[in-house]
Amino acid sequence: MGQSLTAMQPAETESAPARAAATGGGPVGRVIARPLFWVVTLTVLFLVPLSRSFLRRLPPPPPILATVPAFTMTDQLGHAFGTTDLSGKVWVADFIFTSCQTMCPVLTQKMGEIAHRGRHLGPDFHLVSFSVDPERDTPQRLAAYATAHGADAHKWTFLTGSLDAVQRAVVDGFKIGVDRHQAPPPGEPTGKPTAAATDGFWDIVHGEHLVVVDRHLQIRGYFDASTDGMNRLLEALGRVANEP
Repeated sequence: MGQSLTAMQPAETESAPARAAATGGGPVGRVIARPLFWVVTLTVLFLVPLSRSFLRRLPPPPPILATVPAFTMTDQLGHAFGTTDLSGKVWVADFIFTSCQTMCPVLTQKMGEIAHRGRHLGPDFHLVSFSVDPERDTPQRLAAYATAHGADAHKWTFLTGSLDAVQRAVVDGFKIGVDRHQAPPPGEPTGKPTAAATDGFWDIVHGEHLVVVDRHLQIRGYFDASTDGMNRLLEALGRVANEP
């Protein structure tokens, strides 16, 4: 009897180091081996970046600067188009004329970039280019200009109309300055306008900003055509597009 009892003792008196080795080696190994450790670790790894995103302060929404007054003009297809068609849409406006060889081509190029980068905004996003030379920029001329710049008529409207309509919409509504004065044709001396000059040669100086307008026809920002200006415009456009 005594011998059999002695033979049974080694399993109960196994050393602590041996038991630690069997369970993974030390206190750290025992902790890692527990499922609770991994549950807590993964929860922390998930919640820390999530909490940072919640705590990050978003910039304030673009301010409301003014409201675009009601207008109706004529688009490049010869159809009436105005604020009734734009209500409920987020849109960007610029101001050009087709014979301009300086800043207007740059503005039109920037509008094309905005059309591409804002394509994910869907059918409620629109572009509008106002002609500040409506006497020469007929719908047909605007249509040719739009085609030359790859503009989609369903998403990008070019507008013309009477001088009074341009004054009310562009100058009075958007507060964009436009200065028009007669000038002699290229190569002719300055001074008293000639018959050719009075037949349609004008110097036109106008504002070169692009304007973001929200769904309620409220102006939310003026932006220049620089790289920084475009980035700020697109940021404002994204914020405004997410508003009700």
